[in-house]
Amino acid sequence: MTESTRQQPQNQGFFGNLAFNIIIPVVIMSYASSEDYLGPAWSIVAALSFPIGYGLWDLKESGKVNGFSILGIVSVLLTGGISLLKLPAEYIAIKEAAIPALIGIAVLVTQFTEKPLVKMLILNDQIINWPHLNDVLDKQNKRKLFDKKVAVSSYIVASSFFLSSALNYILAKVILVSEPGTTAYTEELGRMTALSYPVIVIPSMILLVGALWYLFAQIKKITGEELDNFINQ
Repeated sequence: MTESTRQQPQNQGFFGNLAFNIIIPVVIMSYASSEDYLGPAWSIVAALSFPIGYGLWDLKESGKVNGFSILGIVSVLLTGGISLLKLPAEYIAIKEAAIPALIGIAVLVTQFTEKPLVKMLILNDQIINWPHLNDVLDKQNKRKLFDKKVAVSSYIVASSFFLSSALNYILAKVILVSEPGTTAYTEELGRMTALSYPVIVIPSMILLVGALWYLFAQIKKITGEELDNFINQ
């Protein structure tokens, strides 16, 4: 399999996520929420049907239940429910902040278990050849030392989710100022969705990449071997 062939599904997944979770919902809520088109309520239903549909399709294609995919679908459903029930925007802000905060707490809590969540998030089996790495660590009697480094990366990853939680809340409070159920409110919801990527995702991704880089550096330093020896090709 060539490098371009391997990258094609990854690129399709990235652009699919971007299109169905951000671009299409933003366009619908921004330009079809007036009474001349779908109206505030139906534009929200139409916009949110795309990320829900894409999430369900992704679950079917992957053949396994992914906790984060389920969480994403639940988040979208909550956004739709809160908006359609015309509840105060404060509920949206709390929901937006609560989900990444819960993930951050889960990262910290699972650090004290045999399967830290950080390994699934940034250092999973698709990236690292864990049997080989564990074998080398055991032979060198450095498993406990490496676990300490994983703990440090967990704190970095958890901080990225707590940062996302704070930014989510601030973004919702700043943008959602109109009366729920109005065209203006729906347009603001679209604007919030559009801004979530540069304002929230990019800073969080910088921290996640930093955690991954830190662990890669520690693997090389602790084992004394090149990182390529532990990367799944």
